[in-house]
Amino acid sequence: MKKSTKIILCTATLWPILYIAIFFVFAFTLIFLFSQKGATPLNIKPTWFFIIFCLHFLTILWIIILEAIYILNVFRNNRVEKDKKALWAVILFLGSIIAMPIYWYIYIWRESDESIEGTPYNKA
Repeated sequence: MKKSTKIILCTATLWPILYIAIFFVFAFTLIFLFSQKGATPLNIKPTWFFIIFCLHFLTILWIIILEAIYILNVFRNNRVEKDKKALWAVILFLGSIIAMPIYWYIYIWRESDESIEGTPYNKA
């Protein structure tokens, strides 16, 4: 896999984590606004709810697509030991946004490091 593809996959993998932060900031901002005197739900524009709803829905779809990509990679990646493939598939399915960056770092990003180790320039 090319380095640029690995970086794009990393960015796609980190989006759900970033979205959670955005969602909590939005939710706490709404709570703060509602706690102010005279604030009512009618004072907040419905476009913000629509934007957050769309982002939420798209992020859920994004996570499902990422899980499929990672689980397919587990079974196609020769670096994952045969006896750990099923375990990684379960971990990625159940741990999704936490497990995907870990798998990405161990089995996708570090792939280039190990292929370079065998070159004569890196021998001590």
